[in-house]
Amino acid sequence: MIWVVLALVGLPLLALGLYFLKAIVQGAVEGWREGSEESTEYELPAEAAALGLLPPERQNKDSSAPLPAGLAAAITAAKAGDWQPTAALFDETVAARAWERRTSACERLADVAAEDDAWLLAWETARPDDPGAALVRARSTVFLAWNIRGGKRAKYTTGEQFEGFHRVLARSREEHARAAALAPEGDPSPYVGEIWTALGLGYPHAEMDRLWKEITDRAPHHYEAHFSALQYWCKKWRGSEQLARDFAARAAAQAPLGSLMTAFPLIAHFEHDESDSADADRTPEVRALVDAALADAAAADPSHPRLPEVRHLLAYYLCLQDRDEAALEQFRLVDGYVGALPWRYKGDPAGEFCRLRDLSVANVVAASG
Repeated sequence: MIWVVLALVGLPLLALGLYFLKAIVQGAVEGWREGSEESTEYELPAEAAALGLLPPERQNKDSSAPLPAGLAAAITAAKAGDWQPTAALFDETVAARAWERRTSACERLADVAAEDDAWLLAWETARPDDPGAALVRARSTVFLAWNIRGGKRAKYTTGEQFEGFHRVLARSREEHARAAALAPEGDPSPYVGEIWTALGLGYPHAEMDRLWKEITDRAPHHYEAHFSALQYWCKKWRGSEQLARDFAARAAAQAPLGSLMTAFPLIAHFEHDESDSADADRTPEVRALVDAALADAAAADPSHPRLPEVRHLLAYYLCLQDRDEAALEQFRLVDGYVGALPWRYKGDPAGEFCRLRDLSVANVVAASG
C-alpha cells in the first residue's frame, strides 16, 4: 500500500519537476520572464574589455542599435509635448518614399503616444487630416491595447484585461482604415500596423491574405511587414509551423539580395525550435540559412533600420554553430544594444547576450593563441 501512495504522490511531483525544468531551459513561461532577476554575478572578461565590449548593465534593452538622430530628437520632443519634429520626420519619409523608416519611426513614436498622447492630440488639432498623425494614432491604439492586456500568457491574464484589450484593439481597426484612406500613394504603413490588430483579434486567414496583398502591392519586400506577418503565421498565433516556414521561404526566395528577407527562414526556425540543445541549429540546412543571411546583410544598405536586428540573429546562430570569428564580428557591430531577437525572449536579455558574446571572444582568443 505504501508504494501505491508514494507512486500517487511521487509521479505527479516528478512530472511537475520535469515540466518546470523544461520551462526553465526553453524560457517558455512568460510569467517568469517578466519577474526574473538579472544575474549580478558577472565580471567582464579581460579579453572582452580589451575589445571595448560592454558588460550587461551597459546594454540598452529597448533598442537593437542607436536610434537615428532625427528619430531620437523627435522622441525627445514628443515626450516634452512638441509634435512638430515628429511631423517633419514623417513628411520627410513621404518625400523620400522611405517606407521602412516610416514604419520604424511610427513604431517608436506610437509607443510614446500610448503612454502620453498630449503631443499627438496637439498635432491632430493643428493638422486634422495629417496622414502621419493618423498613422501614429492607429499604431498607438494597438500599443495601448497590448499594454492593457499585458505580456503574459492567457492563464495569467484577467477577464477585465481581455475585455479592455479587445475593445481598444477593435478601435484600432477603424483607425487604421482612416490612416489608409489618408495615406500618400504607395505607403504600406497603415496596413503593416494593422497586422498587430489582426494578431490580437484573430483575423481569419482570408482576411490576412487581403491585408497582405495591400502591403505587397505597395512594398513587396518590406521588412517589418514580413516580420509581423510571420508572427501571425506562427503556431503560437494564427498559423502553424509549416505555414510559418512556407511563408518565410517564399519571402526569401522572391527577394533581391540586400532586402534582408533571408532572415525570415531563420526566424521561423527560432520561433518553432522547441529542443533544448543546439544540435538543431548546427544542421547543414540551418548553416545554409545563416550563410544566406550573412550575404544578405553584407549587401544591405548600412542605414536600413532593421539591419541591426538581423545582425543580432546572426551573432546568435554563428556562436551556436562555433563560427566564432564571424560571430564576434556581428557581436561587435551591435554591442551595447540587446532589444532584438533572440535576446528579448530571454529572462535576462543582456546577460544572455554577454554570455554568448564572451564565449565567442574566448574561443577566438584560444584559437589565435
